[in-house]
Amino acid sequence: MKIAVITPVFALAGVPLAQVRLARSLAARGHTVDLMIGRVLAGYSFTPPESLNTRIFKQPNVRSLLWPLVQYLWSEKPEVVFSAEDHLNTIVLAAAVLSGSRAKITCSSRVTPFDTYSNRKFSKRWILKQSARAVMRRADALTCVSQDMVKQYQTVFKEAPYTCVYNIVSDDASALRMQEAVDHPWLLSKDIPVVVAAGRLAPWKGFADLIEAMALVCAHRPVRLLILGDGPLRTDLQQRIAGHGLEHAVQLQGYVENPLKYFAQADIFALSSHVEGLPNVLVEAMMCGCTPVATDCPTGPREVLENGRYGYLVKPRDPRSIADGILKALDCRIPKEHLDAAIRPFEEDAVIARHFELLGLSEHTHRVPA
Repeated sequence: MKIAVITPVFALAGVPLAQVRLARSLAARGHTVDLMIGRVLAGYSFTPPESLNTRIFKQPNVRSLLWPLVQYLWSEKPEVVFSAEDHLNTIVLAAAVLSGSRAKITCSSRVTPFDTYSNRKFSKRWILKQSARAVMRRADALTCVSQDMVKQYQTVFKEAPYTCVYNIVSDDASALRMQEAVDHPWLLSKDIPVVVAAGRLAPWKGFADLIEAMALVCAHRPVRLLILGDGPLRTDLQQRIAGHGLEHAVQLQGYVENPLKYFAQADIFALSSHVEGLPNVLVEAMMCGCTPVATDCPTGPREVLENGRYGYLVKPRDPRSIADGILKALDCRIPKEHLDAAIRPFEEDAVIARHFELLGLSEHTHRVPA
């Protein structure tokens, strides 16, 4: 089959990385896959996988993708389209209507609708809601990345048949990236346990709470924390680290191209977010063998950890609770075989089979032998 996988922007973030994994997995099954990227975010570079036909439109925003997508759908005639994120989903569905495309289209929502849509008439988010409602019937499948998010969308769009399909997190390429060597001294010596966290240094990721928690943890025992990622709060977080005298124990590692190799050598993964869609990075860390400590924020962590069966759930915005969770995790790690069981719903075979089922396609019928 000819399949298009579309993402509005490329950066080292959950949505674009998940879309690339999906595209790569579909191509590995023998399909012809076009990976469509609206633009590459400033400061990042993207090396297209050889197995994919990659198009980077270099458009400044999602709205600007409408006409290029109309042209693409009209001329290339893909049989299946995978889109992700609400703004892009609406544009893709509108392009399908305008082009007369007969492709089967699946639209995935990745963040809470309460931050995307509004009932305040004629506001920007109200207009987006009306636009989405006008074209969503063109979608063959409307999906969310967590069960809790499905409930949220059914509150906003009562008539829409949303269902849960997870992102692909565990695949062959990820397994190889886990095996890459890491040269950080804290991970080479392993004389002191290492907690790792990752994400954009932005307020909703809760890294300020995590640093406050580390001050409490370090009062009990020697522990180190590596935070992978960059963002607008870097200076503020560095000042917090210095204010607690934690330079010896907490380090902002900055942007890293392959966080999996860090996860594979760390002991604990800490997710301190105030809100999530479904945190791919949490599943990635579990795949690498890290015992997870995650805030019980909306949405996703409780679902991934199955109410605490596969890790430690702590209170959001509560450094004391986060610290207690880290201390418990250090004393009682989650066995690797339990973590492997937890991530099975995120393996590529399970995710692709679910997508094909919703689209009324047979994976076996349409899979091309290598």
